[in-house]
Amino acid sequence: MNDSRSHIIYISQLSDLPSAAKEILEIVGDKRIVLLRGNLGAGKTTLTQQIVAILGYTGATSSPTYSLVNEYEGADGPIYHMDLYRLNNLDEAYDIGLEDYLYSGNYCFIEWPDLIMDMIEGESYVQMDIEQEDDGVRRVKLIV
Repeated sequence: MNDSRSHIIYISQLSDLPSAAKEILEIVGDKRIVLLRGNLGAGKTTLTQQIVAILGYTGATSSPTYSLVNEYEGADGPIYHMDLYRLNNLDEAYDIGLEDYLYSGNYCFIEWPDLIMDMIEGESYVQMDIEQEDDGVRRVKLIV
């Protein structure tokens, strides 16, 4: 990711989620792959669920931990939310057809993406690192 720019967003409480999600989408711009990194419980799924709602999905959302990929119908087409924590190797990613999602042109929010970095083209994604600070505030760093 050459010539990258970073942005920091702080989320102090749940009521900050809608405005943070809108700001994230503005930063993401026309990119469609968002890689989410953070410890267990950092808020990756909760933040993604808020973003999915802003993108027009009105139904219930859930964590894709066991299904690996959840698909939601947004205002402008499918939105994919992936949790790759349980994948053991790159072959498993190919087996579930991950490249089809990545190159669909639709939003892909991917938790635990490290295993599949070889499948993602150079500057086609935004990296989002979420850290929980000692006071409970979430620090979201986006690298574009």
